Amino acid sequence: MSQTMTPREIISELDRFIIGQNDAKRAVAIALRNRWRRQQVASPMREEITPKNILMIGPTGVGKTEIARRLARLANAPFIKIEATKFTEVGYVGRDVETIIRDLVDTAIKMVRSEHLERVQTKAEKIAEDRLLDILIPHPVPSGGPVVTDSSSSGSESREKMRKKLRRGELDDRQVEIEVEQASSAPMMQVFSNQGSEEMDLKDMLGGLMGNKRKSKRMNVSDALKVIQQQEADHLLDQDAIKEEAIRRAENDGIVFLDEMDKITQRSSGGPDVSREGVQRDLLPLVEGTTVNTRYGHLNTDHILFIASGAFHLAKPSDMIPELQGRFPIRVSLSALNEEDFRRILVEPESSLTRQYTALLKAEDLNIEFSDDGIAEIARIAVSVNAKTENIGARRLHTMLERVLDQISFEASERSGDSVNVDAAYVRQQLGEISEDEDLSRYIL
Repeated sequence: MSQTMTPREIISELDRFIIGQNDAKRAVAIALRNRWRRQQVASPMREEITPKNILMIGPTGVGKTEIARRLARLANAPFIKIEATKFTEVGYVGRDVETIIRDLVDTAIKMVRSEHLERVQTKAEKIAEDRLLDILIPHPVPSGGPVVTDSSSSGSESREKMRKKLRRGELDDRQVEIEVEQASSAPMMQVFSNQGSEEMDLKDMLGGLMGNKRKSKRMNVSDALKVIQQQEADHLLDQDAIKEEAIRRAENDGIVFLDEMDKITQRSSGGPDVSREGVQRDLLPLVEGTTVNTRYGHLNTDHILFIASGAFHLAKPSDMIPELQGRFPIRVSLSALNEEDFRRILVEPESSLTRQYTALLKAEDLNIEFSDDGIAEIARIAVSVNAKTENIGARRLHTMLERVLDQISFEASERSGDSVNVDAAYVRQQLGEISEDEDLSRYIL
């Protein structure tokens, strides 16, 4: 479904969770649609079409990361968020940039494995039932004596009766003894090669030489059924097919979000930091397209979508090395949030903060309602505090709502059945003095 969505439909989906920033939504919607368009192009032209990477420019807390994360979820694509400041130039202390791609493949493996598990779940449940029935209804082979001709039919009847009881949960509390696999713990080792360093599990390297140990364990039937289902599902999986599909999906659908790109640019006013430009040059081959060696096989980065972001307060996109600038042809500017944006963020998204707190306190049977003037007052104070102190964007709402609802959350278990109306007067009562005192708001809000 997500693969065939039009850009307008993609933006509509993003609007459910993110307020404003239409230019950024438009850019990522076109990028996602272009992936589907590329699949419709015949080879060899298809291989020549590469994604147009995006550079998001805007202050913190305006939705840059959330847009990329929601896009990946919408496209069911392998996604990884990484801070560019984690990496340093080769030869300095820091992580190797190729770990970005290895982490992306690990994410793809988890996604594909989960999908394959769902496909074999029904078959695994049937096999697990049969295995458990074999334990509950043993069939000893007689050493001698007469053989009853209809023993098989009577045994089948009793087996089906037991199966119905098992499905109805009548046997859940009965104790059985089953064999469980204990994964042998193997140490991790750092492998250095001309492609960089990578942590490898010795078990992966030695393959089947280090088998899983088995031991008998006693548990009730309901738990045993879950354990056996998991074992059978694992046995039904084709590990080679999972690896191949994960590599293919990471290559063609993977999204890498590079945050804090402005912090690895060369600032003319800053002190000497030789590693900044080096990190950019190390990132360049990944963005241009190269082959990375992972534990699951070789992966080509030609068609991975890179979305970079940064506040760029002290630096400018033009401070990046020219080669890397050219690899981010689409640049979108995200605007700072105003009072109306804050008000909409509090009420419009499907999982807005006000709805989250309402659901949390509902667990204590405490009904909480946010009035329109209360929402407006929170938005007004959020803008005011952001202006007086550090502007952290929408993240300010988290600290403010925690402060507004602090007393209610503490007393919720003692006020079961009550209703609380959070209006402008209540918000001012909780935040008024703090928001007016700039020094105090720096520490509390």
